[in-house]
Amino acid sequence: MPKAIRVHAYGGPEVLRHEDVEVGKPGPGQVRLRQHALGVNYIDTYFRTGMYPAPSLPFVLGNEGAGEVVELGEGVTHLKVGDRVGYVITLGGYAEERIADAKFLVKLPGGIDYDTAAAMMLKGMTVQYLLRRTFAVKPGDTILFHAAAGGVGLIACQWAKHLGATVIGTAGSKDKAELAKQHGCDHVILYRDEDVAKRVKEITKGAGVPVVYDGVGKSTFMSSLDSLAPFGVLVSFGAASGAIEAFNIGILAPKGSLYVTRPTLNTHISRRETLEEIAKDLFQVVGSGAVKIPIHSRAKLAEAAEVHRALEGRKTTGATILHP
Repeated sequence: MPKAIRVHAYGGPEVLRHEDVEVGKPGPGQVRLRQHALGVNYIDTYFRTGMYPAPSLPFVLGNEGAGEVVELGEGVTHLKVGDRVGYVITLGGYAEERIADAKFLVKLPGGIDYDTAAAMMLKGMTVQYLLRRTFAVKPGDTILFHAAAGGVGLIACQWAKHLGATVIGTAGSKDKAELAKQHGCDHVILYRDEDVAKRVKEITKGAGVPVVYDGVGKSTFMSSLDSLAPFGVLVSFGAASGAIEAFNIGILAPKGSLYVTRPTLNTHISRRETLEEIAKDLFQVVGSGAVKIPIHSRAKLAEAAEVHRALEGRKTTGATILHP
């Protein structure tokens, strides 16, 4: 019987249980997948702790993966058995086999292997909507990207550089700063030792930046606002340090008539046409070699708890993937 990582009660990494699961047959509009590589993302910890409640308990963790179609449900016409696919779907990813709605599956080009796909579907498509849709980065822009050495950050640094931007990143150590620089970051601010907003103003000669991409959340919120130029945009897309607390919207006025937005990938890919556009753009930029997908850690599915401990301890860089 196939195995999966299930959560029976919200909590720390110790609640992750590696156990047998009944997969069943695909229903209308669904397929059965045999998975080859599974993505690990910080959002997985939100579901594990209950910060993002699951529809019911127990549930299978995981939002990203890549594998092959082994069985089709009724009405599935754009896929066939044997197709290689990648996906971002809320829950169900940490499993050897799974049922998936076909509308969320994207065929992988020949040059994209399973490991690369599992490491980039969520992170890479996140970067695409951030840099290309939420605030369209153009040549000559200077941007600030928090956690530049993380899985999303390393992709974003390369892609923003490819788009002609000057990239300022933040990192928690000199080793991470060096890694970010190797992936296109022009300036790295060590946020534990330096005043981020002050350094941004120094780098930009007092101007500030037109956009800050912030997946950290609570601990970086004010420094992100203070790094912006007038009419600048704070793109808050995650909460690794905790959720941003309620704030007086009036503070955006004296800081320069600022904008704050909280986009999600799920909203963007809810339309099939947009999902395909985002994936196509990602596949092209990776296929061309302009953006390389860094995989710094591989582990067995059964080791998911240890992987979560490393992730929450900020001991990871780049992407981590699990192998069934």
